[in-house]
Amino acid sequence: MKILFIGSRLFDDAAWYAKKLGIETIVTESNNQAVNLDLADKVYIVPRGMDEPMDIAIKEEVDAVVPLIGIDPPLVDVGKMKDTLEKENGIPVIAAPYAAASLAANKYETKEMLLKNNINTPKFNHLDEPYDIEDLKEKLPLVLKTPEGQGGTGVKIALTKEDIVDFVSEKNNIFTEDFVEGMEVSIEVLRWKNETVSLVPVYKGDTTLEGTHPLSKIKQAPLNIDGINNEKHNKSIKTLAEELANLVGVEGTMDIDILHDSKSKNDFVIELNTRPSGTRYMTAAATDIYPICQLIDMACGNWSANKVKHSMKNYFATELPIGDFPSDKTIPKEKVFDGDTAYVVHGPKHYQRVTIRADSRKNLNNMTYNLVEDYAIKNNINFL
Repeated sequence: MKILFIGSRLFDDAAWYAKKLGIETIVTESNNQAVNLDLADKVYIVPRGMDEPMDIAIKEEVDAVVPLIGIDPPLVDVGKMKDTLEKENGIPVIAAPYAAASLAANKYETKEMLLKNNINTPKFNHLDEPYDIEDLKEKLPLVLKTPEGQGGTGVKIALTKEDIVDFVSEKNNIFTEDFVEGMEVSIEVLRWKNETVSLVPVYKGDTTLEGTHPLSKIKQAPLNIDGINNEKHNKSIKTLAEELANLVGVEGTMDIDILHDSKSKNDFVIELNTRPSGTRYMTAAATDIYPICQLIDMACGNWSANKVKHSMKNYFATELPIGDFPSDKTIPKEKVFDGDTAYVVHGPKHYQRVTIRADSRKNLNNMTYNLVEDYAIKNNINFL
């Protein structure tokens, strides 16, 4: 079995599993100084874009292609490559097809699709020039967006008239979205050959008027909200995720961002992302299902939704941004959770995060304090 992986930044999430299965690995990467190149059996340094990886997949006669791309802009081209390689060369590409990728890449079209299918999303409105700044000022706080963007780029939470003026002077093709006060939630869903399974809803912190990036927040799973039936609520979110994946026809993995309104108690879908999720370590910690490893199983023809459902476990998990992991603690070599109480450290130096799991909230709390006591005390963290 031979698999081509596109992109090396996330390859350490896949290399250990591919090696375990005896798979020959080829990586294409545009940066010859990128991380994880030493983990592959063969490496090609290529220009940006999908033309070279597609040619290499054909030349190397690989059995499948697994794109490991964690940013949005290339995903539409990945979808085009998938459609071509699968139709003309019979090489499966474990990623979203062009139609699903292009829909997810356009945040405004995504919201129109949600509205058309009666799926809750915050109220939105496209802005036509000339902009009525005074009218917009009356609706503050207000979220300003452009159709493209990722990780907060192309998004502004406007609190003042000046915020509005600054955004519209720098951007075009703008739409507005109502600000929802509540919780930010992500859930990953896997889909292949018309089989679909959702994983675990992950709490990513509360919405803030400052627009704090999710990477700067503490994550927890499973989602736990005071005053509601959490088991029923999590099941509802998982069902919604599967319906959305089927609706757009995604393949591989999709990350769905949701806002839980603290006032109405309703869930609002914000966007879809046809790429590995930033919450994948939380997913693995809480369920023992490693999303990127699942992509390899799909490539091998050894994947089914029922198999995933029956393998899924239930742990308590948290993730903290710690900067640099304490030097007196051991960093696990592989990003694998070893046992019922375990942790993984990930991210570049000075921007590291630690993801921890345990079989109870009490044990999770104790493990967290034992690992990063100074950080926990400083941020007044208590998971009980």
